[in-house]
Amino acid sequence: MGSIKLNKVRKAFGEHVIIPGADLEIRDGEFIVFVGPSGCGKSTLLRLIAGLEDLTSGAIAIDGHDVSELSPSDRRLSMVFQSYALYPHMTVRNNIAFPLKMARVSQAEIDSKVAKAAAKLNLTEYLDRRPRQLSGGQRQRVAIGRAIVREPKAFLFDEPLSNLDAALRVNMRVEIMQMHQDMKATMIYVTHDQVEAMTMADRIVVLNKGNIEQVGSPLELYNKPDSLFVAGFIGSPKMNFLEGNTLGIRPEHIKIDGKKGEWEGTVLLAEHLGSDTFLHVDGGQRGRLVVRAEGENSAGPGTMIWMTPEKGRLHRFNQEGRSI
Repeated sequence: MGSIKLNKVRKAFGEHVIIPGADLEIRDGEFIVFVGPSGCGKSTLLRLIAGLEDLTSGAIAIDGHDVSELSPSDRRLSMVFQSYALYPHMTVRNNIAFPLKMARVSQAEIDSKVAKAAAKLNLTEYLDRRPRQLSGGQRQRVAIGRAIVREPKAFLFDEPLSNLDAALRVNMRVEIMQMHQDMKATMIYVTHDQVEAMTMADRIVVLNKGNIEQVGSPLELYNKPDSLFVAGFIGSPKMNFLEGNTLGIRPEHIKIDGKKGEWEGTVLLAEHLGSDTFLHVDGGQRGRLVVRAEGENSAGPGTMIWMTPEKGRLHRFNQEGRSI
């Protein structure tokens, strides 16, 4: 079991408040992603759950038991950091086995758990290599293997892919998702990359200046954002906000409509991605817009285009930036 509950969790350094007061319930077996811009408090919240930071006030419970005063080692959680934190002089086998040796587990049990973790992560043939002989993705898998052998109640990932190149990020993202499906374990994953959040999460927790703005499935946040902040952060490209009013619309919900459209604009830039073309458009009084066209589109800078918004896809926000 790995359910986690935060009750009015607050973290402050003197008068500087990082987390004003967070309430959150994470169900056993969920893949939860904390997402938000740099400095929003997502890593701090993860470290509070792990016990690496002390609470200023509030409580954290794991499987119904208050762990607020427990040390990290007593919470039965495993954390995977942005840096791999591997011992360079140890083999992959010994790096994975290290927490078990520290816990004085028998050698037979260590061998069995290391073998199972290595097989799960496709590391069996690398067990006798040292970290310098591995790629970045392989090193990250070793760090994950070290977390797996502890058989934790939950896995905590603190931006684990940020040191990898784009291709490796995609591969590791898929591997972590597959690991979650296989293990059915609770996982909390911190990232500033909303694409990772959208593709990996069962539910996303969007943080803004230490506050939880919204919690929901990726499609709930995408289709029904509670605020201008969530609407602008979730989605790539982000939602268009029309100047002079509080309307928003996503690029794919603006139709390029020959010369019959309701809006007109001038193309400033075209991003050709093969499957899609994103047109950056000067929409006059509506401001700058991004419009998604399927496949290749020949419109280039200076081209006048006509557009029609899908009426049922307009998002309205009040003066406080909340959805109405």
